[in-house]
Amino acid sequence: MSKRFTSQSPIKVLYEDDQFMAFYKPAGLLSVPASVSAEKGKSLDEMVNEFYREEKDGVQGARLHPCHRLDKETSGVIFFAKGKSNQQLLMNLFHQRFVHKKYIVFVHGRVNRPAGTINMPVKDSFEDKFAPSKGAKDALTKYRVMEFRKNFTIVEAEPVTGRTNQLRLHFKGIGHPIVGENKYIFRKDYDLKFKRTALHAAEITFKHPVTGKPVKVEAKLSADMLNFLERNRR
Repeated sequence: MSKRFTSQSPIKVLYEDDQFMAFYKPAGLLSVPASVSAEKGKSLDEMVNEFYREEKDGVQGARLHPCHRLDKETSGVIFFAKGKSNQQLLMNLFHQRFVHKKYIVFVHGRVNRPAGTINMPVKDSFEDKFAPSKGAKDALTKYRVMEFRKNFTIVEAEPVTGRTNQLRLHFKGIGHPIVGENKYIFRKDYDLKFKRTALHAAEITFKHPVTGKPVKVEAKLSADMLNFLERNRR
């Protein structure tokens, strides 16, 4: 198993077996190193390899590789694989939609339907992302309302597809952008403020590609989102 310098590492281990590890990614931390020099500081990828990479008799074992990504502003569960071959195994499950992800999301306004499906194509460019034109990809999100607050709704969302910024775009598309969103809306247009996008990766489940056993990893809601709920009671 991995070396555990937990007293030095700010990254919490949520799960570990012989092939994979799951970590709690704090908001504000990049999943992988930035491609632009403007983003400074270590990424989650660099930190987990520094603190949790296997070591035996002074020799480092297989590198930890991310199997998916979370936005810098998103907190919650993220999986890494021990070695490239294990990474490919889990990435294949993601591509085949055999990995189920659940997010807790705070969205502006009152979502009237208790549950529903958002089926809107998403484009890679920043212009008119919902237009069904060249470059758009099918994107599907399931959701259910968990609770209403005065100016926002707490929603559990399950992205069936894994498009970039899918949840941010989908909730904007139905008229309920995520609280704290500032990429696809003007934050100043909304009275309710939050320092980041209120999006938390709460749960990942899948059938283990090696052992065949069910895997379920959960991450408690982040402290800043809990504090936001406390400040914004009914």
